[in-house]
Formats: sequence, C-alpha cells, structure tokens
Amino acid sequence: MDENILRKLEIRLGPLHARQRLGIERDHEAQVFGQGLTFFHLENSSWAEWIIRNALKATGLYWRARQNAERILVKRNDMRFKTLPPLFEDFTILHISDLHVDMNEVAMNRLIELVGSMQYDVCVLTGDYRGRTFGPFQPALDGVARLRTHLKLPIYAVLGNHDTIQMVPGLEAMGIRVLLNECETIVRKDQRIYLAGIDDAHFFRVDNIEKAALSIPCGEFSILLSHTPEVYRQAAHANFDLMLSGHTHGGQICLPGSIPIKLEAVLPRRMGAGPWQYSDMTGYTSVGAGSSVVPVRLNCPPEITLHHLHCG
Repeated sequence: MDENILRKLEIRLGPLHARQRLGIERDHEAQVFGQGLTFFHLENSSWAEWIIRNALKATGLYWRARQNAERILVKRNDMRFKTLPPLFEDFTILHISDLHVDMNEVAMNRLIELVGSMQYDVCVLTGDYRGRTFGPFQPALDGVARLRTHLKLPIYAVLGNHDTIQMVPGLEAMGIRVLLNECETIVRKDQRIYLAGIDDAHFFRVDNIEKAALSIPCGEFSILLSHTPEVYRQAAHANFDLMLSGHTHGGQICLPGSIPIKLEAVLPRRMGAGPWQYSDMTGYTSVGAGSSVVPVRLNCPPEITLHHLHCG
C-alpha cells in the first residue's frame, strides 16, 4: 500500500472510513465464490479468459467478436419528469460506463473520437475503469487520463466492482469528482437538481444510499449514480427520480436479438440494458463502452449514451 495514497484517502474519507474500505478490499479482492450480491464471480476467475477465448475460437466467432467490441455506438435517450425544474429543460448528460480502459486500446481510441465534439451539460462515469478486478491500477488511471483530456467538465463518477478505492486520489487529481455515498448540487439561477453517487454495491457492498440521499430536500429532483442497477428497489424507495448504472454489459455475449446468455447481476432481465421503469423511478442501464474478461462482444454492441432530460 502506497503511503502517499493512504494519506490522501485518510484526508478524503477520514482515517476510519479509509482503513475500513481498504480492509474490505484486502479481504475479498479476487474472490471467486461468495461475497457480493451473486455467489459466483466470473470476472475474478483466473481461467475464465482462457475458456471464453477458446470457446469463441472453436465456433469461429472470435475475430468477429473482437471487431464488434471496437465499434462503440452513440445512443440518445429522451426522458420526461414532472419534478424537473424548468431551467433544466433539455439538460443533457453524457453517460459512459464500464470503460475497462486497459483491455482494448482500439475501442478507447474510438471513444475519444466520439466524445471530442459532443455537446452536454455534465458527464457521468458509472464505474469499472480497470480491466481486471485486482492487481496494478496505474494503467487504468493512465487510460482514463487520456480520455479525460477530451471530456468537458464537470465530470462525476462512482467506483465499480473492478475498481480499487486507491484509484480515487488519481481520478480526482484529473478533475473527476468521485461520489462515495455523497451528493452534489447542480444549480441554474435559483433552481437546482441533486446528483448522488454510491460506492460499489455489487461485490464489495460498500454502498450507502441513505447517506448519499441525506442532503436532498423532499420533493426535489434527484439522480443516483450506481455502478450496478441491482439496488433499484432501495433507490426508488429513497425517492430518486432517475438512476443511471452500468455493470451488466448487457450480457456482452448475447444470442441474436441481444438476448443475454448470462447477466452478472441479480435483477429482472428487462433492467439489464437500456431504459426501464420501477415504481416512480426511471432507470437506464448502459451496456458499457468497454469489455470485461475478454475484449469481445456478440449481438451487444458497446455504447455511450446522451440522456436528454425534459419537463413533463
């Protein structure tokens, strides 16, 4: 553990929170069975990459799947909200998720080409910056830094199950505000909306929606960033209007029709990709810009999304 990073985390989080969070990582990092919301964690397995790659090669799909992973799409998602303040009409959010920046350089180059000319009000990153779930994280920070130079501020982010808390000082040094069960206020004249974010809820289970929502006045428009959409019930009952997530990759390797063979998440399949609704809360699950375990995709192209918010 780098003492400089530890000191920065203790200042950022407080000594107790910092050491507790680091201890949870040390206890469970790279654990294949148990821990988290699901029992089996494919991404933590040392043999998963070999099996997936060779299975695709045996079926003759490997190189096509590699090319698919490099073709990032830009999606537009229009949403209407009764509680959105009028001055935030057509407020636009660039949503990027599951970068896994150190796994596919061609895909990241394509992403940089796409975002350079985009118009938006805020950018949000919903976790998983590192390719692996353990080990060195500096290559991931270097990749995010390269992308950051092409993104406009403000940028808000949360951590995913592939990310270590040790990345936070590096991300924030780039101007990316990492929300660790925290909330920010976005103001336009005398009107405001609230943007909250939680720490990883899928694997390390260090999320605290109650703490993130504590400063949001009753009835005010609020958005929750969560790496995983699996906490949709808690978010809806905490009165969030909108929840933006990633994590699922939409299945990444899907049957024709984008039907996932397996979702690494505990939630209804309709919430595994794209827009959805639960109770009074609107949600969107990004299939991600990168790829996990192996840089391949079948019937599930990578994406970034421009969310346009409208008064309804």
